[in-house]
Amino acid sequence: MTTAGLEGVVATQSGISSIIDGVLTYRGIDIDELALQASFEEVLYLLWHDELPTVEELNKLKNDLAIQGVLPDEIIALINAFPKDTHPMAVLRTVISALELYDPDAYDMSPEANLRKALNIQAKISTVTAAIQRAREGKEILSPQSDLSFAENFLYMLTGEIPDEIARQSFDTALILHADHELNASTFASRVTVGTLANMYSGIVSAIGTLSGPLHGGANEAVMEMLEEIGDVENVESYVYEAFRTKRKIMGFGHRVYKTGDPRAKFLKSMSKSLTALKGQQALYEMSVKIDEIVTKEKGLLPNVDFYSASTYHSLGIERNLFTPIFAVSRTSGWTAHIMEQYSNNRLIRPRAEYVGSQLRSYIPIEERALKEGCLRE
Repeated sequence: MTTAGLEGVVATQSGISSIIDGVLTYRGIDIDELALQASFEEVLYLLWHDELPTVEELNKLKNDLAIQGVLPDEIIALINAFPKDTHPMAVLRTVISALELYDPDAYDMSPEANLRKALNIQAKISTVTAAIQRAREGKEILSPQSDLSFAENFLYMLTGEIPDEIARQSFDTALILHADHELNASTFASRVTVGTLANMYSGIVSAIGTLSGPLHGGANEAVMEMLEEIGDVENVESYVYEAFRTKRKIMGFGHRVYKTGDPRAKFLKSMSKSLTALKGQQALYEMSVKIDEIVTKEKGLLPNVDFYSASTYHSLGIERNLFTPIFAVSRTSGWTAHIMEQYSNNRLIRPRAEYVGSQLRSYIPIEERALKEGCLRE
């Protein structure tokens, strides 16, 4: 018996994150607690080590992320060399692949080396993502500062300014909410890749490619595009009902796993409300709420993590085509955790397919095919 999209199929055992009865946990801790109380660095350590860090361990991780976040000059030159209209996800995928060339641990498959690679990739993907936007704008590419948190450093490297507390807290929480999500498509892709004993860089590149699709990480970008197209709260109703009539998909709603609502969405909705009000962009939040009300009422679909993240990121001054790369910055924490877990008890992932093609038949030599064709033409 086959299942389309492998829906509901258990492909492996994992101790990293779980979704049980609509509750998302990281290493057994409810996402609600982490979003309200933890920092992204604490969550990162938790995902990698199955324990929350001590003060000393946390400070070391913060320092290591800042040090490892500095890019080689060759990588900066590469980013600046790309066409400025290239989609950031294509640049990100290519640059992460190129980083392998500058990592002496790239082909060392020991657990210690893989942890060093995870740190290197996590630190640098943040710098790379900010650098992509800076390069597109013709601005100097910045490096992280040792006295800033991971979230602060990203916003600093993107804008050139130290973020205020509301922006820092909002972005830090967004990173936590997107950090891991069980065996989602990009995580599964990374595990399939490293299941062949390909190195961690190859696994992350596979994950980034998978995340780029609009049915996965690209959904938040599509939500922002929709909001821009609607333009005003007064246009929401006509837009949504026309989308229903023409069977146009409204992005950011529904989830294959959650049936009673995505537990992450409420945090992003709250952040969207606060940030849009602070930046004088309340219309984005108001449009989002109205869309939410109509889709929930008419289709019974609830918003997922992508829906309110669009207006949240926009209010932080982030360009729409950078939304999915930012998703990758956060999700790298989960991808690397899953990759290290896959290595620790590896078995090649090789499922079967139910064949539905032509039945067994014989090969006909080309001479006979030509003769038959000639006869038919006569």
